[in-house]
Amino acid sequence: MNQDRKGKLNIWTILTILFVIGALVCIGIFIKTQVDQNKRAQDQSNLVKVVEPTEKPGNGEDVSGSSETDETTDDGTQASSVVPESTPEPLDPFEASVKQIEEAGVEIPNLEVDLASLQETENPDIYAWIYIPGTKVNYPVLQHPTDDSHYLNYNLDGSKGYPGCIYSEKTYNGKDFTDVNTVLYGHNMKNGTMFGSLHKYEDEEFFYANRYIYVYTQDRLLAYKIFAAYEYSNEHLLYNHNFEDLYSFSYFFTMAKARKSMHSIFDEDVILTGEEHIITLSTCINGKPNNRFLVQGVLMNEE
Repeated sequence: MNQDRKGKLNIWTILTILFVIGALVCIGIFIKTQVDQNKRAQDQSNLVKVVEPTEKPGNGEDVSGSSETDETTDDGTQASSVVPESTPEPLDPFEASVKQIEEAGVEIPNLEVDLASLQETENPDIYAWIYIPGTKVNYPVLQHPTDDSHYLNYNLDGSKGYPGCIYSEKTYNGKDFTDVNTVLYGHNMKNGTMFGSLHKYEDEEFFYANRYIYVYTQDRLLAYKIFAAYEYSNEHLLYNHNFEDLYSFSYFFTMAKARKSMHSIFDEDVILTGEEHIITLSTCINGKPNNRFLVQGVLMNEE
C-alpha cells in the first residue's frame, strides 16, 4: 500500500517538474520573442542619425550678397566701387521643400536620412522614411515590387515574422507621395513599436500636441498636419474608394465623421476640398480584428 502511494507521488512529482520546466521554457521563448521583436524595430529606428541644427551666421557678420569698398586711385583719391550682388543659385528640391516647411512655421526634425545608402546596405525596397515626434514612429518605408502584403509578414533583413515593416502597396500607391491618398501600413505592436504608438492619438490632448508627420523621400521632405484619428472598418480603403474623384473623396470623410466613436478625433478647422494630398496611417486595434485605427494628415508643403 505504501509502495503504491509512493509510486503515485513519484509520478505526480515528475509530472509537476515536467510542467514547471515546460512553463519556464514557454516563458523563456515568449520573452526571447518579445526581445527579438523589439530589437528588430529598434534596429530600424537606429538607421538614421540625429544631427544638431545648423547654426546660422551671426555675431554682426556681413552676410549680404553685395558689398561696398573704397579703393585708392593712381592720383591718391578715394574711389568707391560696388561689388555687384550675385544671383543666388536656385535651391535643390529638398532644400526648397524644407524652406516651405519653415515658412509655414513648422519645426524641421534633426534627422539625417540617406535613402540611397539604406537601399544599398539594408534593403533595396526602402524608398522613404517616416518620423512622428512624440511617438515611436521613426522607420524606413518599403514597397515590395510584386507582393503587396510582403512586409506585413517579413522584416527588413528578409526574415519572416514580427514586427514586419512600414509599407505601402504598389498596386495602389506610387513611391513619390503624389497620389491623393497614400496609405501606409504597420503592425500594432504591444510594446508600442512600429505603428503601435499611433493609438496615442486616441487621446485628444496628445492629438493636438503632436500634429506633424514627416516623410523623407529621395528628393523632398514632406510635412503633413494631422487632422484626424479614428476607428474604421477593416475594408481596403484604396480598393473601395476612389480618392481621385472629388465626390468620392468628400463622401468618404463625411461618412467617417458620421460614424464617430469615443476614440474619434477630427480637427474641424482643417478644411479638405479633395485637391489636397493626404497620408493615411493604418494599424490594427487590440480585440477588434474587424476594425482599423487610422491617423490622417494633409500635406502642408505642396509643390
